[in-house]
Amino acid sequence: MDPADDVAMPFLLMSAFRALVDAVHLDLAAAGFPDVRASHGFAMQAIGTGCTSVQLGERLGVSKQAAAKTARSLEEMGFVTRTASGADRRERILAPTERGETMLRLSARAFRHEVRAWRARAGDANVDATLTTLGVAPRGRRGPTDLSDWT
Repeated sequence: MDPADDVAMPFLLMSAFRALVDAVHLDLAAAGFPDVRASHGFAMQAIGTGCTSVQLGERLGVSKQAAAKTARSLEEMGFVTRTASGADRRERILAPTERGETMLRLSARAFRHEVRAWRARAGDANVDATLTTLGVAPRGRRGPTDLSDWT
């Protein structure tokens, strides 16, 4: 497929995204986080500084049950804790642990490293233009961590 063909765009974006995420996961594995998957990173980004499982489900575009399962998995991996909410005794707040914050810091460092490699290959102006273009591209109705219907 000709990369200058507009129809190539989604495939080029997907391929670049996948290569970027795969490279980051190789770095995370080398740093002691071999079991981290893209879904874990998206969930941790969605949790931010803290949220409930219901909020996590909304941010990820998944059911409450799927969000609870994701939260359990992240808790088992030592990335989040669940604490009682001051507003509702039944509600639990998910918050990153030190291990979770370390994983996020390392992944951010790995993403920056990969983008620096893109800059070395394509030039700063081209990467900046790409980032600017992606920054103004329509977002649709989804949040940045909602890949719920991707299989």
